[in-house]
Amino acid sequence: MARRGWRELDESDVRVRPGRRGSRPRSKRRPKHEDAVAAMVVAVDRGRWTCAIDDDPERLVVAMRARELGRTPVVIGDRVGLVGDTSGQPDTLARIVRVTDRTSVLRRTADDTDPYERVVVANAEQLVIVTALADPPPRPGFIDRCLVAAYAGGLNPVLCLTKSDLADPGEWIDVYSSLDMPITVTRLDTEPDELRDLLSGRVSALVGHSGVGKSTLVNRLVPAATRATGEVSGVGKGRHTSTSAVALPLPEGGWVVDTPGIRSFGLAHVTADDVIAAFEGFAEAAEECPPNCGHLGGADDPDCHLDTYAADGGSTDQLCSLRRLLRSRAGLDE
Repeated sequence: MARRGWRELDESDVRVRPGRRGSRPRSKRRPKHEDAVAAMVVAVDRGRWTCAIDDDPERLVVAMRARELGRTPVVIGDRVGLVGDTSGQPDTLARIVRVTDRTSVLRRTADDTDPYERVVVANAEQLVIVTALADPPPRPGFIDRCLVAAYAGGLNPVLCLTKSDLADPGEWIDVYSSLDMPITVTRLDTEPDELRDLLSGRVSALVGHSGVGKSTLVNRLVPAATRATGEVSGVGKGRHTSTSAVALPLPEGGWVVDTPGIRSFGLAHVTADDVIAAFEGFAEAAEECPPNCGHLGGADDPDCHLDTYAADGGSTDQLCSLRRLLRSRAGLDE
């Protein structure tokens, strides 16, 4: 066959090699998934999310993240939309196609210089800071940092002092009474009824060092939880008895998120203004401070307007507590 010149060719002579992903053009339009089922994430394990449909602990579904979400983070407490097989039967898998805007976020970093934020739990109403009165002894610096994280993330803090059969809680109640937050005291030989009432009907996250009795509390609050409890070592450092965060349903309604024992609580993501915003009155007074004021007072910030506000009728005790939190956030205190 004689070869034709290129001027004699038409479109029927052109051979197009199909692409590896097919020749169908990709569309930027994504389905709206109006039929998606509402659920809350209660557990995460290696790229699979366990979700409770309509917050019902009896309707658990395992799901994967839909491709259109990309690398959108999905954490415990997130409110999501599910499509696909939502029957919850063995070997079935739904898809998470939507993550609702969060109402609160508990974040932490590994230390105060780490730029990477770790989201511990989303949409929790309360942060319960569990601290033992003895064995191991209280660490006020850790308590203060948890308080800072709670205020910055939009959670209401609750201080839970455990092991009151070993030490008197009076000193620590006095230290934190000016912060206007619930303080509850528990002991091993008594049911934690007061704490149970505070958690009922709400989503609450529990944080604390290993060995403070957090998992023991969870087992009492949620008898079916079967979370492991460990014995505190002779040097007062408990071994980690909870290795992954999980949301557990309370018999009275609501959820409690048991988090792994935390050794440090970095606050690289928190600013001084984030902390002050949680203190009514002081947030407005801080607007009168000079630029770049750290609100620490004294030689650090001699012109801080918070001193004037406290002297004119504001709470001096609250100002002391606020500045203690700010010093802890700045890493100035142990």
